[in-house]
Amino acid sequence: MSITTLKINGQDVVTESGKTVLDAAQEAGVAIPTLCHLEGVSEAAACRLCAVEVKGTPKLLPACVTPVSEGMEVETNTPKLQDYRRMIVELFFAEGNHVCSICVANGNCELQDVAIAVGMDHSRFSYRFPDRGVDLSHPMFGIDHNRCILCTRCVRVCDEVEGAHVWDVGNRGEACYIVSGMDQPWGEVSACTACGKCVDACPTGSIFRKGTTTGEKVGDRAKLEFLVNAREKQEWSR
Repeated sequence: MSITTLKINGQDVVTESGKTVLDAAQEAGVAIPTLCHLEGVSEAAACRLCAVEVKGTPKLLPACVTPVSEGMEVETNTPKLQDYRRMIVELFFAEGNHVCSICVANGNCELQDVAIAVGMDHSRFSYRFPDRGVDLSHPMFGIDHNRCILCTRCVRVCDEVEGAHVWDVGNRGEACYIVSGMDQPWGEVSACTACGKCVDACPTGSIFRKGTTTGEKVGDRAKLEFLVNAREKQEWSR
């Protein structure tokens, strides 16, 4: 196994060659905020919260898809990055309809957690109040597009772990939204196995179990980790 040595926040870090800066930082105990990252599925680099500064590179790089290189010097929490991350979270709240007080994920929401971590307590940007729908056609689950941040974790976990590929992203630009099947109501998509992995993968209250009320949604990340290990490492329980 070849190794790579780099510096993260001035600290020498040794990691396996081919890993990403995010992997190396996590191994070294350095916290980098993320929303679209989910262990066990491919990276999308969609949220850009994990952006870091790399010496010799003028632009910010997403840690989740940037491979480590020998001698790389990385900074993860500079004032520039703090301002950048706060702005991203403000834009998330301004772009969607995130009313935390009535959300099923209130208190168990990764978007809320990140907002607190970056010190975001209000948005400098005008709220857009988009007209987005709620799909309750599935007998067990629902999806509220008002709370979606287009992290695509549901798309990737359904495709790569469950193998059903119920979800995808439709349209372009500001009109993008998560679609089920061929842009059908979720309850009409025969490929859905009702496994609930998308519910556990969703970082907000966008995808939820029916009957869940304010503050009651809790994601089960341990279930997803078990399934990934079972598939990749053949570590099935007996």
